[in-house]
Amino acid sequence: MTRPVNSVVIEHAKRSALVLDGNEVKLRLEAERAHAKTPVHVDWVRFTVLLRNAPAPAVEDLFPTEELDPLSAHERDQCRVNLDRMRKLLRELPDADFCASAQAKELGEQVCEALGPEFSIYPEVRKGHDFYRFRWSIVRNEVEVGWVGYLAAGDSPRQSGQAKSMHVNLYGSACTFARPGWNLDVANLMDYTGATMTRCDLALDFFDGLAGGMERVRMDYRQGLCNSAGKKLAVNMVGDWENGRERSFYLGSKEAGKQTNVYEKGHQLFGKKDDSPWIRAELRYGNKLRELSTDMLRRPADFFAGASDWHAQLLREADAVATPQKVLTDGRLPLETIEAEVTRHVRWTTDVAGANLALAFELLGVEQFMEIVCNRKLPGRLGRFTLAEIRRAYGRAHHRVHQGADAGHVAA
Repeated sequence: MTRPVNSVVIEHAKRSALVLDGNEVKLRLEAERAHAKTPVHVDWVRFTVLLRNAPAPAVEDLFPTEELDPLSAHERDQCRVNLDRMRKLLRELPDADFCASAQAKELGEQVCEALGPEFSIYPEVRKGHDFYRFRWSIVRNEVEVGWVGYLAAGDSPRQSGQAKSMHVNLYGSACTFARPGWNLDVANLMDYTGATMTRCDLALDFFDGLAGGMERVRMDYRQGLCNSAGKKLAVNMVGDWENGRERSFYLGSKEAGKQTNVYEKGHQLFGKKDDSPWIRAELRYGNKLRELSTDMLRRPADFFAGASDWHAQLLREADAVATPQKVLTDGRLPLETIEAEVTRHVRWTTDVAGANLALAFELLGVEQFMEIVCNRKLPGRLGRFTLAEIRRAYGRAHHRVHQGADAGHVAA
């Protein structure tokens, strides 16, 4: 007679933990919304970094500091100088597995720093995902919430490019529990490393329910209100629509690089028998046929509104003000790509290199400063464009970056 009682107790404990977790998720999202002053939440991010652009591995990762402990303070300092020189040399060895591992770990550490003090790198290397041979897990409370993959799992020609890169995958749980402003720091890190973003999910939550509910979404689709560029998108309906539980309405497709899922988030978190009215509209962008800008992390509401007039309407119903920003397909990219890359360069120069340049200008004077900055090659990602193309885009890029910075000061 004891087994049914124990089963009930265990089930009640699981249920209580789930409800607590769901409430915590909601509290985190509400706090982020208040801090960022936008209802659109970045819910998933993936990006790839070439090994040659990745951060240099820390000396401690290549040579454990315990080996230096028996030495005197002067000897340890001298060893650290020598090890630092070795680290720079080791960056020139992209085929060395340990070097790739150390670089991937350093990249993971920088991602953790952006996410906040609750995040860390799991101390042991694990088997990789998505055709990467190994991964460093990003954990919170000892649970994996993301990873950094490196080295190809095979030696096929298709994976040769993958072997020269590392991949960062941040799950929704990482994005939800990260500190306020994490998305801005990750965007800056991506710009600094010349990363290519491969996925970005933007979520709009209606905690108290969406006017008309899930049936309204279906009617909007039937009436053509969800069309994109005049075309009716593919649709997939999942869940118990007959009884109104755990419903999801998918618009578009992952294969096309753009898909929206409107679903009953409250049922997902609290269980299908719960009466939570919480509905989420989640827009997923992939880099198939598109180039994703790091500005999606900085201005998520603008990119959510730019998906279609219907998305913009949902945002207005959430009392949000946004300037719609479209993510164009490859066939319409050339001019936008030039300006995007130049904007990335101007932002990096302003946010990352600006302080160093200002100090050099102040201490060296104009003549010596010009010796440093003149007669240089174009930065790597701008090398595919002509100087004339870059010059035409530079003024607009500078205006975009500094207009965004001014808006941030006003919001603060």
